[in-house]
Amino acid sequence: MSAHRTAAARKGGITARAWWPWLKRALTVLFFGVVGYLLYTQARSVEWGEVLETLRRRPASTLWPAAVLAACSYLLYSCFDLLGRRVTQHGLPVGQVMTVNFISYAFNLNMGSLVGGVAFRYRLYSRLGLDTATVTRVVALSMLTNWLGYLLLAGLAFTLTPPEPPADWKLGTGGLRLLGAGLLAAALAYVLLCAFSRRRDWSIRGHDIQLPSLRMALLQLLMSSANWLLIGGTVWLLLGREIAFGPVLAVLLVAAVAGVITHVPAGLGVLELVFVTLLSHEVPRNALLAALLAYRAIYYLGPLAIAALVYVVMELRARRAGGRKGG
Repeated sequence: MSAHRTAAARKGGITARAWWPWLKRALTVLFFGVVGYLLYTQARSVEWGEVLETLRRRPASTLWPAAVLAACSYLLYSCFDLLGRRVTQHGLPVGQVMTVNFISYAFNLNMGSLVGGVAFRYRLYSRLGLDTATVTRVVALSMLTNWLGYLLLAGLAFTLTPPEPPADWKLGTGGLRLLGAGLLAAALAYVLLCAFSRRRDWSIRGHDIQLPSLRMALLQLLMSSANWLLIGGTVWLLLGREIAFGPVLAVLLVAAVAGVITHVPAGLGVLELVFVTLLSHEVPRNALLAALLAYRAIYYLGPLAIAALVYVVMELRARRAGGRKGG
């Protein structure tokens, strides 16, 4: 009886090994198919002629400084996964981690967090040898870092310099101030938890979560806040510095969370709607739309083109390395 069970188990193992490579290939084809379709739909939704004409008309004195700030933002965000590298103690080189982080960020902005922030990281990190549990911790810490800075800056902006919402909005200036206070409280609660909590480990749905140290929490806040300030500075420069930086940052933060809530890839239309609604009384509508179009070209489309090229190169290198090992 035992021998019969052993033979059946061996047969099942052989069958599993036989279909597993085919399943991996099918999932790979599906992944690239989804990415290709999203790239195609993204490209079709952009008025390329209008983008080029807008960039041509914009003075270089506003484009180049904005492009520099955008590059600094991407460089800083590409360091977010280094925090996960420190916490998990995985051995991937710094350059590889930053490259994966850059690719995922560019695709995240243009195609949403599930494709960019999650799928690309899991695929690339697994190709580089990290296990699923480690990748999960790196991704979770990176996303938490990004939104911690948002909590702090949005809390300050909504509390101190809230944008004046339209009359038909359910959330007025007073409501924004209360929301800002709540966001600040959430950021402060995280820092205090990291500083004083005796329990440092939790398990949620089978995933182990380790509470960072106070030093790590402060570093998360500093890096993320600086990144959001760089993004705000990019938009502010493209608007010709016609509005004070504080209101521009506040509107950008409103647009960011609106894009997440609506689940629209790249926040197409959402960003423009929020800016036109909240700032058209200070800047002409055409000038706002022109600045936002330039912002999309500089911060979204340009980095996406670079990230797609780098991603293809990484896939080709991984395939060649796999071929040499197989040989």
